[in-house]
Amino acid sequence: MMASIRREVAAVDPAVPLAEDYPLLDRVTFEFRPLRVATITLVAFGAVALFLSAIGLYGVLAFTVSHRTREIAIRMALGAASATWRGRLFARACCSPRSEYASAFAVAALSARQIASLLYGVPQYDLMAFLGAPIALLAVALAASYLPARRATRVAPSVALRYD
Repeated sequence: MMASIRREVAAVDPAVPLAEDYPLLDRVTFEFRPLRVATITLVAFGAVALFLSAIGLYGVLAFTVSHRTREIAIRMALGAASATWRGRLFARACCSPRSEYASAFAVAALSARQIASLLYGVPQYDLMAFLGAPIALLAVALAASYLPARRATRVAPSVALRYD
């Protein structure tokens, strides 16, 4: 097909060069390769950061719960429900970093202009992104706090009081 295209173009204007003889899909793929690499890199770094933050939050909560095991056991021996304590530990994991959520939201809003050139077909201030990220972080915080909360409320008060 390229030979007939060259012949027809040469018939109209012989000065027009035709050096690109590959499909449009290959050309589009080549042009968008840097954006695709940047997207894959950013997603990979974001996933690693989310995983590391979940591990860090789990470690901090496990450490806090292990030091408060005696207090939790005393309160449960006095009649506090384990569901109440589990709820308190979940609330501490999710609601304590309020200032971090606010600062992250502010940085995201300010950097949206800089990142707008990389976004194709997505508005600069996308509501799904600005609401989805905090919801995902809350889900990670709940998942990371589940095991320490479960471990703290499953221990028998008599065993925890003897534990030093």
